[in-house]
Amino acid sequence: MTSFKSSLLFLTLLLGLCLAANSNAPTARSWRDISGRINRHSTGLVQDFRSAFQRVFSVQPEEDDLDKNIEQDFIVGETTDEYDDEDWKSSGSDETDLDDALDGTSPTTDTANPTPIPSTSPWKLVQMHKGTDFFKGWDFFTASDPTHGIVNYVDEKTARKNKLLEFNELGHAILRVETTPTVKSKRMSVRISTKNYFNGGIFILDATHIPFGCGVWPAFWTNGPRWPYTGEIDIVEAVNDYTHNQATLHTDYGCKLPSTSSGKLGMSGKVIGGVDCGAHSTNNQGCGIRAASNNTYGKGFNAIDGGMYAMKWDSTGIEVYFFKRGSIPKDIIAGELQPSKWGKPQARWPASSCNPSKYFVDHRIIFDTTLCGDWAGNVWGSSGVPGQERSCKARTGYARCEDFVRANGAAMKEAYWVIKSVRVWQKV
Repeated sequence: MTSFKSSLLFLTLLLGLCLAANSNAPTARSWRDISGRINRHSTGLVQDFRSAFQRVFSVQPEEDDLDKNIEQDFIVGETTDEYDDEDWKSSGSDETDLDDALDGTSPTTDTANPTPIPSTSPWKLVQMHKGTDFFKGWDFFTASDPTHGIVNYVDEKTARKNKLLEFNELGHAILRVETTPTVKSKRMSVRISTKNYFNGGIFILDATHIPFGCGVWPAFWTNGPRWPYTGEIDIVEAVNDYTHNQATLHTDYGCKLPSTSSGKLGMSGKVIGGVDCGAHSTNNQGCGIRAASNNTYGKGFNAIDGGMYAMKWDSTGIEVYFFKRGSIPKDIIAGELQPSKWGKPQARWPASSCNPSKYFVDHRIIFDTTLCGDWAGNVWGSSGVPGQERSCKARTGYARCEDFVRANGAAMKEAYWVIKSVRVWQKV
């Protein structure tokens, strides 16, 4: 009986609300009249019915719509929560997303006036080369190779005509060496340098392929106008089939490393050849530091889809870092550089024994790939270096680097760069 009365009361209330909605009487008054009737039977039912009807008449999103709303909030929202490298890799982010993040833009952001994330970094992006505009802002070097390699550095028009400059399907820049089966003298190659010059900054190369192979000598470096007095910083450099990058300084007299100990220098690499960085006093050897990892150059680097090289040059000294793909620091991804969080550099030259403002002046960024020459040619018959456990002479059967390179264009198939971007930050 109690259940029947409750049901009757519910139907009466529902009918009353419908009548009130269709009458000219104010809704509030209708609600008070019906509430009074219900109150005579049970004062507790009033609050229950009010709560029930508020839930019924509130517009609720469908489950699918709710999921869409959540997704949209994730896409366009801004968060300061950090995530680890596995989160970044599993979130579906690809190389395009990373480039957009570094540019300070996002292709998935639809808000008309997004609130900017406050900058906590003193470093500001001042120059960028990427995509099909990559080669804008570079000069093409066409003089004889200063390192005595058997290459003809060609101008942009000639390089494009001979497909030494291209873009892959992702829009990344490619710089090749000529692969004609045989040549009589020299192979065509490309050497480019930025039109702008720099006196400090953070220089970041994002590449997926570095040239390698017997006779091949590539470099990504910076250089001043009066070598060696205005200095040279080799960021990425090695020869033949080496697997470990070697970063090196070449300077005027006086610049030195304070120690050969990696621990004392606060770096992961190993000093090669001594502490004197002077070009003239070391027969142009400089003070090189070899990376500890075998995926920092050549075949090993290319096998992991490359990564990022960062060179920091400021009043504290010069440092070179390598971050493999998937382990790029979050602050670089965000474009808010915090180099103090990057861990140990691959190479480090502290200002205490080599003042950057004295030894490095007006540097341009340079890419080149030469063949044989003063380094690759001179170690042609050498062995015992990581990646070159057997000499190129023994493996190829050629006594001279130059003879091998001229006769074997197919051996140059790996002698190319694939560059996603080059970016320069400076302190503001």
